[in-house]
Amino acid sequence: MFYLSVLEHTLRLPPHLLNLPLNEAIKGELEGLFMDKVIANLGLGISIYDIRSVDDGFIYPSEGASTYKVKFRLVVFRPFVGEVISAKLKESNAEGLRLSLGFFDDIYVPAPLLPDPSRSEPDPENKNQVRWIWKFDELDYPIDGIDEIRFQVHNVSYPSMPLEQDKDSKPFAPMVIKGSLDADGLGPISWWI
Repeated sequence: MFYLSVLEHTLRLPPHLLNLPLNEAIKGELEGLFMDKVIANLGLGISIYDIRSVDDGFIYPSEGASTYKVKFRLVVFRPFVGEVISAKLKESNAEGLRLSLGFFDDIYVPAPLLPDPSRSEPDPENKNQVRWIWKFDELDYPIDGIDEIRFQVHNVSYPSMPLEQDKDSKPFAPMVIKGSLDADGLGPISWWI
């Protein structure tokens, strides 16, 4: 789920940060660039773990900023296919479920990957959403958002950024996780206790 990745970046350090210790100033700039950002095919940047090396403190002509080549380690969130993760229900509609980890909300469980047989019905508490119900041994097991939901990672994708986006479309997500609840032990935790 979390990985330590070694990255190298050419960093321009603004002059107003030169009064700070070099590693502290560089770490602050790297945090602004990489934390809470998705790096394609790598994952979501969580934290700068450490700075391995700082080379080439160079000031280009007609610039007041110094430029460094920085090698550092970044903690990234990137679940692997088949991993089981617990999340909270964020949204439920006719297409399936949207789950959240608190720090990451672009987890989708499409209707075909819900337990079989499942059906949806209007949610009495929220008119804009539906409630999914799994029928097993003549009993109904609802996915109502009270419990944490265990899901299995089915796919992790990094879609390319659209050139234009309609007003009605959902916001662009640079990393999308598709999950599945269609296996034993998956779904709301209360189903299995």
